Amino acid sequence: MNIACFDDLLAAARAQPEPQRLLLVFSAADCESDASADQRSAHAAGEGGVLRPLMCVDKDPAELADFAALCREAAEAGPPWTLMFAAALAGRADAAEVQRTLELLVKRVETSEFGGLIPFNTAGEAVRLNA
Repeated sequence: MNIACFDDLLAAARAQPEPQRLLLVFSAADCESDASADQRSAHAAGEGGVLRPLMCVDKDPAELADFAALCREAAEAGPPWTLMFAAALAGRADAAEVQRTLELLVKRVETSEFGGLIPFNTAGEAVRLNA
């Protein structure tokens, strides 16, 4: 299935025969404190910089109506974000396993290891990240 937007992911997760948990890491683009003037200019133009995880959550797909509902929840829970990374955990995971997996995903975002994660912009569109 082609995932073009978050609502596609939500529909795919709901359609799976096994229960799913959506694991979400919200991040913001930031500029390193020791960045050069050129790097700061690029970051100001929406390019470059580093991604800093801001918050993470796991969601049962049945708990979410759509991307707009998720955005409202995120706005109430934390600071503005730039990209959200999503992964799914299949099966009946206990709270400890979900927490461990979320912590791993946060570390992967911190270290720019995005394999297996789908990044979404604030409009809910899946985006491709340049290496």
